[in-house]
Amino acid sequence: MEKATMANEAGADYFVSIHRNAMPIPGSASGVMSLVFENKGVPAQLANNINEELANTGFANLGIIERPGLVVLRRTEMPAVLVEVGFIDNEADNQLFDDNLHAIAEAIANGILTTIREGEAEQPEYYQIQTGAYRIRSLAEQQQNTLRSQGFPAFIVSEDGLFKVRAGAFRELDNAVRMEQELRRYGYNTFLVRRPAVS
Repeated sequence: MEKATMANEAGADYFVSIHRNAMPIPGSASGVMSLVFENKGVPAQLANNINEELANTGFANLGIIERPGLVVLRRTEMPAVLVEVGFIDNEADNQLFDDNLHAIAEAIANGILTTIREGEAEQPEYYQIQTGAYRIRSLAEQQQNTLRSQGFPAFIVSEDGLFKVRAGAFRELDNAVRMEQELRRYGYNTFLVRRPAVS
């Protein structure tokens, strides 16, 4: 419970707990596995990526196991995985662990990084050009109307207590830059805003 509380209070994006496994009959099992609350979503994705990276260090990949009763998996507010890096009662696993400690640490880190990159790829971003920010909505609407009369697709975003006037929504940065340059030729003080795309 203490580890889960610490992770929650820290506001962590992921929780990865690293352990060594063991069996009732010593030496009867070998390899790595990851435990999750449920084998789906981001936790399963994270567990699979870590397992695959660890398999590259020489361990057998034993897959993902659901363990909803584990406190560190049940009480964490972020995607959580408990990684079992080999069996401590298996001599071959111990030798592999001792000989490849740095590579094992890198493998776990790479599994986490792969999950982060996959998450970013699933959440595409777009670029908008901001031309003004006002405390009074009517002033923002005035600029919005002017922009539209000039042929720019302008809209208003209410954010941080301000009414922000923006134009365009581009997936490609180059297209946003071209519109920003055109807006500046009209005399607007602009800057680019990057936002996650809404499906």
